[in-house]
Amino acid sequence: MIVFNLGCENSHRFEGWFASSEDFERQLGGRLVTCPMCGNANVSRLPHAAHISRSGGRPQRPQRAELAAATQMQYANVGSELLARLVEHIVENTEDVGPAFPEEARKIHYQETPERQIRGTASREEVEALKDEGIEVVALPIPAHRLGKTH
Repeated sequence: MIVFNLGCENSHRFEGWFASSEDFERQLGGRLVTCPMCGNANVSRLPHAAHISRSGGRPQRPQRAELAAATQMQYANVGSELLARLVEHIVENTEDVGPAFPEEARKIHYQETPERQIRGTASREEVEALKDEGIEVVALPIPAHRLGKTH
């Protein structure tokens, strides 16, 4: 039995158990593997942290660099075209408030100013403080060529 980390095109993540890699490929090719959350059959394998046996027989934990690479690959699994379209949509449909983001997010949250969709910059500490106040924020990598575009 082999266990794979899987994901669908709707970014749902789940495990799949298969008799072998060949069994997984056969089922995937026949569109028999579907997401248990949404039923989507456009499924792919996701990277996972492997355990490497040492001479002592105890599994070795993956190194931090290996985990970081696996995490980056998960984001890359979204597909650069889809990610670019998402970023483009966000840039076109939000107001750039720049470094005033934490202050503006609080004003909107506490209804001191009309609600609107904003984006901007904030330090990790500022983001954590916003989250602690119950203000929902999401970090998004905006490509350098898009940073100067205000709308």
